[in-house]
Amino acid sequence: MTQEAEDSGAEQTRLSFQALTPRQQRQRLQELALVFLRLGTIAFGGPAAHIAMMEDEVVQRRQWLSREQLLDLLGITNLIPGPNSTELAIHIGYERGGWRGLFIAGSCFILPAMLIVWALAAVYDRSQMVPQVEWLLYGIKPVIMAIVLQALWNLGKKAIKDWSTCLAGVGAITAYFAGWNEIAVLVLLGIAVMLIKNRFTTGRPTGAFLLPLSSVVAQVSSPTIGSISWVSVLLFFLKIGCVLYGSGYVLLAFLQRDLVERNQWLTSQQLLDAVAIGQFTPGPVFTTATFIGYLLAGNAGALAGTLGIFLPAFLLVWLVNPWVPKLRQSPWASGLLDGVNAASLGLMAGVTYTLAHAALVDGLTILVAILSAIAVFRFKVNSAWLVLAGAAIGFLSHRISTML
Repeated sequence: MTQEAEDSGAEQTRLSFQALTPRQQRQRLQELALVFLRLGTIAFGGPAAHIAMMEDEVVQRRQWLSREQLLDLLGITNLIPGPNSTELAIHIGYERGGWRGLFIAGSCFILPAMLIVWALAAVYDRSQMVPQVEWLLYGIKPVIMAIVLQALWNLGKKAIKDWSTCLAGVGAITAYFAGWNEIAVLVLLGIAVMLIKNRFTTGRPTGAFLLPLSSVVAQVSSPTIGSISWVSVLLFFLKIGCVLYGSGYVLLAFLQRDLVERNQWLTSQQLLDAVAIGQFTPGPVFTTATFIGYLLAGNAGALAGTLGIFLPAFLLVWLVNPWVPKLRQSPWASGLLDGVNAASLGLMAGVTYTLAHAALVDGLTILVAILSAIAVFRFKVNSAWLVLAGAAIGFLSHRISTML
């Protein structure tokens, strides 16, 4: 490729979607679809790993966004309900391709996991057994640790701007290990940094709309029914998607209370199996809703559960995304966002430490993590190849152990 062609490609990357010709718009949307289909297929390890892979793909390799832009989008996703990594994918799609890009990026990130979980739900419905694929995660988890560490390092260099954001990051790590509520930590530290940065200025702070939006929606009760229909599944997961903050473990608490104890739609064992399926498949953990929907109402229930839990994320991102640049123009809102960004990375660091305990279980996994770290930091190896290599190592280790 000539220098002129490279400059032309870089210029096109920076152009807004509306400034492109119809042909260039189609190319950009196709590229979005391919990138997020691939990410949805290989994104094991939960939200922290997903965010790390997106940072590698859209900031380092394709330069679709700057690290500052990605951090701002990440900060916003942490302040609205729904699956964080999926919402980040939707934000990136909206930035690159408007409302069409929003739909394409989010759907393509969700689709691979939904199809895998759907197929596993059909197998489970017949056998009542979860497939045994621990060997797959055995090799992939150490690789994920290296990818997440790289993202923490790269994003941290932009998020930690001064002593106040540094303290916010350290405070978030401390709060994580103390077991404090994640949303309370983000809001409180964001407000603290906002006040510190604007302590010598006057004026009314803005950006209050960013506080959790779920207090009204949370009052909606779950449908109580005699027979479970796909409409009931849709309404139930629509409520969950509107009010749920946090990880898949928070989702487990919601589902245990409503599905097992209140409505008695599932047994505790079925619920645990559903969450296990969501954990060891790639993509969003919230595709647990696909699995549960299938068990409750067949194929229509699988579609209804998936649509219900993810639809609020698309709507919230569509509503909130246009406000992100405006927030940076206000010193108060900008300070709030700086604090939330630093606190988000602090929480991500705490999650990484916890995940490392589950991933680095013996000498082989530690060696894989070290070699993966060298590959991503020194040689900039694409995360997709590392995940495939980790899966191969897990498979070979499983085969050798079964032969011994």
